[in-house]
Amino acid sequence: MWKGKDPLSIGSVPRQTFSTSQETSVRYRHVRFEAAIIVRSFLHDDDVLFSRPKAQKKLDVLRIFRSPPRRFSTSSQCAATVPTSEKGPILMERADEPEPLKVTFGGPAKYFTDAAPIGNGRLGAMVWGGVASELLQLNEDTLWTGTPGNYTDPRVPAVLADVRKLVDDGEYADATAAAVNLLGNLSEAYQLLGDLKLDFDYLHLTYAEETYSRELDLNTATVRVGYSVGNVQFSREYFSSYPDQVIVMKISASKSGYVSFTVSLDSQLQHHSYVEGSNQIIMEGSCPGKRIPPEVNDNDPKGIQFCSILDLKISDERGTISILEDKKLKVEGSDWAILRLVAASSFDGPLTNPSESKKDPTADAVRALKSIRNLSYAELYAHHLSDYQNLFQRVSLKLRKSSSSPSAMGNASLVTGEPSSITDPCNKGNESGKITTADRIKSFANDEDPFLVELLFQFGRYLLISCSRPGTQVANLQGIWNKDVAPKWDSAPHMNINLEMNYWPCLPCNLAECQEALFDFLSSLSVNGSETAKVNYGARGWVVHHKTDIWAKSSPVSGDVVWAMWAMGGAWLCTHLWEHYKYTMDKEFLRNKAYPLLEGCALFLLDWLIEGPDGYLETNPSTSPEHSFIAPNGKPASVSYSTTMDMAIIKEVFSGVVAAAEVLGYTNSDLVNKVQKAQTRLRPIKIAMDGSIMEWVCGGLNAFCSSSSSAQEQSL
Repeated sequence: MWKGKDPLSIGSVPRQTFSTSQETSVRYRHVRFEAAIIVRSFLHDDDVLFSRPKAQKKLDVLRIFRSPPRRFSTSSQCAATVPTSEKGPILMERADEPEPLKVTFGGPAKYFTDAAPIGNGRLGAMVWGGVASELLQLNEDTLWTGTPGNYTDPRVPAVLADVRKLVDDGEYADATAAAVNLLGNLSEAYQLLGDLKLDFDYLHLTYAEETYSRELDLNTATVRVGYSVGNVQFSREYFSSYPDQVIVMKISASKSGYVSFTVSLDSQLQHHSYVEGSNQIIMEGSCPGKRIPPEVNDNDPKGIQFCSILDLKISDERGTISILEDKKLKVEGSDWAILRLVAASSFDGPLTNPSESKKDPTADAVRALKSIRNLSYAELYAHHLSDYQNLFQRVSLKLRKSSSSPSAMGNASLVTGEPSSITDPCNKGNESGKITTADRIKSFANDEDPFLVELLFQFGRYLLISCSRPGTQVANLQGIWNKDVAPKWDSAPHMNINLEMNYWPCLPCNLAECQEALFDFLSSLSVNGSETAKVNYGARGWVVHHKTDIWAKSSPVSGDVVWAMWAMGGAWLCTHLWEHYKYTMDKEFLRNKAYPLLEGCALFLLDWLIEGPDGYLETNPSTSPEHSFIAPNGKPASVSYSTTMDMAIIKEVFSGVVAAAEVLGYTNSDLVNKVQKAQTRLRPIKIAMDGSIMEWVCGGLNAFCSSSSSAQEQSL
């Protein structure tokens, strides 16, 4: 059964509004968000918008940084304002009617990234919106390769001593080479659930391209597809419900008896699909017990098992359902059809081996379907809306000077997706004559379009709501959406900026509940991380490095030390704990969840820090995530000591520990005393002659990047 909080029991939360102003400056406190980052957290192909200087200039209006009260100005003379109290931002009143916020598409998806995402934190789908055939690529957030691992290596202490000696001697290139022996094994990989495929009976009719529409409505978390075939209009609706834990699809037609299609469930994973009764397809399968090798063999360990059930219902008045090939269902001559998909797995936490799991995914999926058996489509949709809008409608962003201004009136169709003149330059290559969101992004460099910024901001909030909820797994590198058995970078949580970035919008964008999955995951990481800290580094507390997986991997992965040998992953995540308290003022959370994790993190940092020759406490070895440098001897290296990234994070964690202790009355504890003493001895961040913050402190280094990561902005 679903163990998350009942979203329908959560009280109504006031609406938070960010609006434009003619003032060029504003005072604020305890607020931070970046509209660009909110979207970039989940979208990898964002260069169309964000690489253009003018686009960046327009986005400057959205930059509100976490800090004490201060002032800022923007060239566009727009500012976001948030009234505050001693407890943080005061939330605005809820608006009566939300602005239309729709991501519009010009046709069916051609690629995975063209499809429209839906999700409830656990169950996700990418909706392609095809006409003759439809594809929903499905995901369930606990489907991963592998089993719990051993994240310790007793050989590390001796290697660590050698690496530290090389760093002390200034042999940074040699230290980088030696540090490879500090690394561990690969992480596991996130998997897909499968494909829901529909083939429609349109062979004898003509599809009218100009009638096609596909949109993702952010206000309702609903995808809609519409088109005409012959003289019949067809429509589909899709949503993924958190309260009822089901993906729902409705198909209807303007004329009776015209809904006909064949539906099936398939997967790239080992599976077996079959029809149960007269209206259900059951797909049972398993994830690989280890990272997918060239061939899966019978000696591999047992992986996570899964089950997905598709339930099909058609109109009572007309239509038939028949069985094809024992694994497909064929609908003929119905007025409408409703498809409901549930899924479950045998995953029972990161410490339980799948071979020892007591969970029965088929029985759990059957129970999930039975719990909504008597709910109509309207009831399912009402539950979905009530839950989703309780989160989404808390915040609105308005950047327009006036709703009646000429520029606003000219852009209104861009928001709603209403048809506009096909001579519009934005419509080149778009046969439907409608301006799509992709068209607007392409023209953003030259056209004023504050609506697009509003849309992108809310799209980021939508993605976060859709991929992280109480009781779910943490949002991974792709949220929850994935089509591959071997996804890029394993689609694994990366803690050298990606996972943090996923959750930065939670608090300033009034989605605190969406961060609960992160804190639950931190608790799991601390269990494995305590063993890694003890065995690998002879340290107390717990440590996590740059990359993890559903099994809460805490040791370094294999590969290059430029990314893998970074012991600050858990520490950076811990900064979210104190930040959460500052926004919510939830003392029970601080006492029971946050402080124990902060305490363990601080213990590790105290033991990880060593005294340098000048008396400062420093980290050694130390890397700046995914960045290398040219050592004084001219050789490339990535390992040195006390990088600015390390020291900035440690300073923030220690400050959070002391502040939390003051709130909880723990200021006289031995830990707090040691942290306060260490704070005064931390190596200062180095400032260059030109006043810039230096990334490395070892002097005279010419940095070059090994990736496009911007994690180093943390220290700024």
